[in-house]
Amino acid sequence: MRSLLLAAAVCLSGTFVALASPSAAQHRDTTWANPVDLDYRYGFDQTHEGIAYRTGADPSVVLHQDRYYMFLTQADGYWTSQNLVDWTFVTPSRWPLEGSVGPAAVSDGDRLYLMQSAADPTPMLSSDKPETGRFGFHSRLMPAIPGAVRGRDPMPGPNDRLPAGPWAPDVFIDTDGKWYVYWGSSDVFPLYGSEISPTPPMEWVDTPTAMFGLNPARHGWERFGLNHSGALPNGTPVRPFIDGARMNRIGDRYYLQYSAPGTEYNAYATGTYVGRSPLGPFTYAPYSPVSYKPGGFVQGAGHGSTFQDRYGNWWNMSTSWVGLNWSFERRVSLMPGGVHADGQLWFSSRFGDFPQKAVDGPITDPDSLFTGWMPLSYRARATATSTLDAFSADRATDEDPRTFWVAGTNTPGQLLTLDLGAVKTVNAVQVNFADYKSGVYGDEANQRARFRIQWSVDGQSWFVFASRMTAERDSPNAYLTPERPVRARYVRYNHGEVPGDHLAISDLRVFGNAEGEAPAAPQGFSLARQSDQRDALLRFQPVPGVLGYNIRWGVAPDRLHSTYQVWADELAAGGGAVLIRALNLGVDYHFAVEAFGETGVSPLTAVLAAPAGRTATVRAPDPAPPEAVAITAPAITAPAATAAAPVSEPK
Repeated sequence: MRSLLLAAAVCLSGTFVALASPSAAQHRDTTWANPVDLDYRYGFDQTHEGIAYRTGADPSVVLHQDRYYMFLTQADGYWTSQNLVDWTFVTPSRWPLEGSVGPAAVSDGDRLYLMQSAADPTPMLSSDKPETGRFGFHSRLMPAIPGAVRGRDPMPGPNDRLPAGPWAPDVFIDTDGKWYVYWGSSDVFPLYGSEISPTPPMEWVDTPTAMFGLNPARHGWERFGLNHSGALPNGTPVRPFIDGARMNRIGDRYYLQYSAPGTEYNAYATGTYVGRSPLGPFTYAPYSPVSYKPGGFVQGAGHGSTFQDRYGNWWNMSTSWVGLNWSFERRVSLMPGGVHADGQLWFSSRFGDFPQKAVDGPITDPDSLFTGWMPLSYRARATATSTLDAFSADRATDEDPRTFWVAGTNTPGQLLTLDLGAVKTVNAVQVNFADYKSGVYGDEANQRARFRIQWSVDGQSWFVFASRMTAERDSPNAYLTPERPVRARYVRYNHGEVPGDHLAISDLRVFGNAEGEAPAAPQGFSLARQSDQRDALLRFQPVPGVLGYNIRWGVAPDRLHSTYQVWADELAAGGGAVLIRALNLGVDYHFAVEAFGETGVSPLTAVLAAPAGRTATVRAPDPAPPEAVAITAPAITAPAATAAAPVSEPK
């Protein structure tokens, strides 16, 4: 059982029943799914330990001259996009040899600036044409932090000088043109901030100011470990880490965001303090965390970027945990959000790893981006043409990126086939490759993933759903859609080539809908805030036939912005109980639950209050059966059984 906790999500909507069948207009570059589909780079830190894996983390996203730029830890380059869906890797003319950890990027409108994490002074790079990859020096050597030690070892004591840095920095340019740098990554020290003169060779304007540190005794979500256990899996207590500083000005408020309690587990999240000036003082936002996703396939939403797109919509691009080969093996994920009139910042992770609609204008409800397509592949029967050792095909349908199928041989024509149990509407497929003894310790020539996805009604006649057999890039989390939805019972992966020595797939995720009525809302919903007010225990009865549940909560009945996704078998393993361990002391909360299945989403239960200081169990009245809307199959004409449907093979 993956233990049970929470995440960040969506505006309360009223009765939410099954969604209508999607149209072909939602296909072909108009939908996407987390993790973000990048050609993630192979790390090199564990070369001599023989540990090889693709990774991407700590995103810094900038909208510069109508293009988006994304910088990640140790990527030896960066990505650019015009729509936040299709990302192209750029190899720069100049780059830090050590790979640029936790980079900070900022635009002044004319130039884009790049600053890396550092224990000693390093250069700041800049470019007036970053789409070309051409970077030069803005400052050959940034100034040393006043009063800080040099190098990473030894570190000062908590009452000694400042730690080396700036590590995990963020650069912020205020509306008056002044520059500020924020930084910090520690289980002892707080975040720091200081004004800096941007004129080369650059100078610190003043001595750095301590911003704030962690307070896990009051903020439950800041406790380290799996589901905020406060300890390593062996029970060893661990102090939480603060990092991921990010500053945004919204109106006359300054939001200094931070990440806790550490990137190694599912509970990594983003919180915020709010002030009226760039260097504070800052006050903790009681609705924190603002970006949070501990359940589901994608887990974690820490150390990232909060930014506005060209339409003014708010997004948080954050770090998600994989932790298969190494604790710092990660991906990045994108969550939509908004700001309430009273200043509350929030991001939605409700259905955050299911397909979403691409944005081409302003949006008023981030939840409206959810396509309604459900994972038809969860626990589906899986078979393969070959299997290595105990890495069986069923590991590719459990919605867990840390388990995987390995083919017996990495040769073209290897098949991984899913039986969806009945003919259903299939809208999208996501192929999530894993690194198993890949033997790749850096990016290589001709590093690419080539394969095709096929579908069938009877398991005998097969047609092409989508193909990447001519691709020239790697796609560790490839997301594919057809020209139009198909009606299929079987979906299979047909192998061409992948980087490394083994073909390994953590999950072959198939999204769409089955026909039928939406699920009923869960019955028997009860809630008890615990004697430790950072925790709340929820109970509800299982809904027959559903895939899982979203536990939603927030600081007001109409602001249920946090979500913890729980699979149906997880609820059963927990005896119908879910423990939420991410609450703040002294804050009143409100909770509700919804069920979701292949046919849609249930109405919410009644919203229950969990006020600060109260431990009595409260129970919701059981909802009346909804007037469910049925999902019906769209009119789809299958190709003739004698020939595969032709498709283009995108690069």
